Amino acid sequence: MKILVKCETLEDTKALAYKFAKLVAENGCFVNLYGEIGAGKTAFVKFVAEALGIKEKVTSPSFVILNEYHSASLPVYHFDLYRLEHVGISTITDELREYSDGKKITFVEWAEFSQGELPFERLEISVTYDDNDARIYQFEAVGSKDFYVIEGLS
Repeated sequence: MKILVKCETLEDTKALAYKFAKLVAENGCFVNLYGEIGAGKTAFVKFVAEALGIKEKVTSPSFVILNEYHSASLPVYHFDLYRLEHVGISTITDELREYSDGKKITFVEWAEFSQGELPFERLEISVTYDDNDARIYQFEAVGSKDFYVIEGLS
């Protein structure tokens, strides 16, 4: 199940992220994020964290692999796999699986570098550019657990 959402402005992205946060706030979810550098992956995560009540400054985990935020009722974990190679991915596979269970929200940027090591149920969000610098967010549920998010965003 997939949907596409077009965001013409940063405010549109914020509204989408707030709607997403409201849908996942009770149960949490595991999200793979795909898109070019600057497409809006981290901006989306920042807005979701803000909507959930995260007080810490949300930044890209590019150089640290994982940022953790615990100041809201639901923890947010934000991975970035960009700098990891196959050997590096294999060292954190167990952690990625661990962060897929329970009531938490886990975002994985550059999930394409996971080399197929993310088999569990998840949401996949791809961010692409449109002609006028708008962003297209494609949401897909892998497995049935998160279909309600797709339906809620429709």
